[in-house]
Amino acid sequence: MDPETFAQLMTPAGQQLLAEIAARAGVESDLALGTRLRRTYDPALVAAAVTQNHLRGKAAGKFGAAAGRMYFTHDALEQSTRMRVAQHRAERLAATGASSVVDLGCGIGGDLIALARAGLAVRGVEKDPVRAAIAEANLRALGLPGEVVCADAQEVSIRPDEVAFIDPARRDGRGRTFSTADLQPPWDWVRELLAGRAVAKVMPGLAHDAVPDGVEAEWVSDGGDLVEACLWGVPFAAAGRRATVLPSGAELVATGRPAEVGDVGAYLYEPDDAVIRAGLVGELAAMIDGRLPDPHIAYVSSDAAVETPLARGFRIVQELPFREKPLKAALQARGVGTLTIKKRGVDIVPEEVIRRMKLKGRNEAIVVMTRVQGQGRAYLVERL
Repeated sequence: MDPETFAQLMTPAGQQLLAEIAARAGVESDLALGTRLRRTYDPALVAAAVTQNHLRGKAAGKFGAAAGRMYFTHDALEQSTRMRVAQHRAERLAATGASSVVDLGCGIGGDLIALARAGLAVRGVEKDPVRAAIAEANLRALGLPGEVVCADAQEVSIRPDEVAFIDPARRDGRGRTFSTADLQPPWDWVRELLAGRAVAKVMPGLAHDAVPDGVEAEWVSDGGDLVEACLWGVPFAAAGRRATVLPSGAELVATGRPAEVGDVGAYLYEPDDAVIRAGLVGELAAMIDGRLPDPHIAYVSSDAAVETPLARGFRIVQELPFREKPLKAALQARGVGTLTIKKRGVDIVPEEVIRRMKLKGRNEAIVVMTRVQGQGRAYLVERL
């Protein structure tokens, strides 16, 4: 979609077309609807409106009911932050006493929306003219104040009262990038911003040694999915590393306390991916009065059942043989036909092990296969 087509979409005629498409969705096929509407409207405008209607439905998972009033492009929607994650970040920033934010590379404005809803004055900067126009339209569609300018983020002056927010592009011509060297704007520029009042959203696979000195790295998961690492500039850093689990908002911060290592108790806990990526498995063990069965494996064990959103808990029913043949026999004796294998630190492919076992019983089972003090162990478990 080009700027001219999007401008037509925002006219009264374009809005009427969008409303008609939304009303007929599911009644007519996209092909039949498009064919009929092209007799009245410009074909490029019809294509854009049909696409918007499709994207609004797809965006509901990220933006909720607001998606029905917003505008998107395919790529920008895919790259947008989930609203629940953006709201968490915006509310934390507002709690620091910040009053104004400039989003340097705002895309279609997803983070601008969250920041504005948190009571912050927002200014978006976006180099792509279509995305800039969409960001402006999205603020207006949701009745939120703010401005958007079409400009290069690296060439815009940051006002004294503004906190800089930056979400560097994590895609290049070959697809998604996992290296800070490939980020755009460049990583060195982002690092300079983080020395001051700035916040950066980066890839969740960010290496710990890539975090600049004095900056807090917060790994965030949402609904069990690890979605981002958020870097809080030096003035905002409250911890070296933090894990945040949404939607509960539960947090864990680095303490540097060594974790106890010991035998497997009655319960086993699988830390959330944010906890693991932040390197806070030891802190989780201390929090639930547990221990690490192996210092190099991300499992925690304890003698008591603990409910925490920071980990998934299991009760150990029985230790089983680790080797495949006797393990199969033990499961057959229990009438297991449907098996889930959870593994960490052992060289197996769960799907292949399950396929080779050819279990045919009526019962379901979960088996954890892992390493304890360097030795392979298997446990029959049930979810807490």
